[in-house]
Amino acid sequence: MDYSAILSRPVFFKPNRVYRVYLGGQGIADFCDLPPEKDDFFPEEWIASAVKAINPRYFGERDGVAVVEGTDLFFDDALKAYPQLLLGRRKYDCLVKYLDSAIRLPMQVHPTRAFAREHFGSPYGKTEAWLVLATRPNAKIFFGFNRPITKEELSDLEERSETERDVMSGILASVDAKVGDVYIINAGLIHAIGAGCTILEVQEPTDFTIQPERWCGDYHISYEEEYIGLDKSTALDCFDYSLVGDKALMGARLMPRVQRDDGLVKVETLIGYQDTPCFAENRITLQKGGLYSPSFGPAVWIVLEGEGSIVGEGYRRDLKKGDYFFLPFVAQNKYTLGTDSSIVLAECLPGEENLHL
Repeated sequence: MDYSAILSRPVFFKPNRVYRVYLGGQGIADFCDLPPEKDDFFPEEWIASAVKAINPRYFGERDGVAVVEGTDLFFDDALKAYPQLLLGRRKYDCLVKYLDSAIRLPMQVHPTRAFAREHFGSPYGKTEAWLVLATRPNAKIFFGFNRPITKEELSDLEERSETERDVMSGILASVDAKVGDVYIINAGLIHAIGAGCTILEVQEPTDFTIQPERWCGDYHISYEEEYIGLDKSTALDCFDYSLVGDKALMGARLMPRVQRDDGLVKVETLIGYQDTPCFAENRITLQKGGLYSPSFGPAVWIVLEGEGSIVGEGYRRDLKKGDYFFLPFVAQNKYTLGTDSSIVLAECLPGEENLHL
């Protein structure tokens, strides 16, 4: 079947919830104005994903990979079969997610590109960034050690966590999570999302997570899950032990930077290539009468607030809070976003090298 027509315009997807070992997900339904649901073990929605999830349970060979709306076409297959339409000569080298936590996630770290290349044979590590979309009462985010700590002490604490389930909380620095906060979690930084956070995450396109903690709520984390195939000593080398207290906070917290604001259209940089070469994220706010034409593909667009539409080349699609789509290379500068009231969207862009292709 020829999918070129579908893939030449904004690409929408079937729902793509992904299993994790932590409880959550209700906040995604609340944020997206979906029918009420209870927290479960599918607390993440992987948006326009071409990445396979690393899971302790089997949910199919393509677990985590998105399927194009109205088809049975997996997005990784689409990228391989229609590269010129979707990518031009660029790469789609990021992964975007909604995630929602009902409990504290295990404390964890992600590898740098150098570490991932050596130990996983991957050109990508897992630097990531968070935009806080909504919170439940007393929501917190943890990142950085709250005091100097050695690799040997962290190893001992991992052993103690078998019987002292929350012992790791005692070494983590924390801040209150507030809607609109933006954080960049560079590879090597110890971190954990606390209970009650609904987050839009953009990251490098892998699922590499080292989490040396024995429990996640009532779920017992296996050795394989903790260290994803590495020996313990090697895995603990992934942590940057210098990221303590205010140093970790100052390196993680980012403030939006206004690039344009004429009263009808406001464009803000949330994550810029000066912050990381791995990806970028902008926020676009339109008031009634304001129009904006997405000028870069590939990109992922997410509706954060309000409602509007995307129009172009005989095509129109209404948009509401929670919707998302992939803008292919061939569609850049051909479609226009607008609203009869107001709408706020996030634009997630791939790595900096793509700007020059």
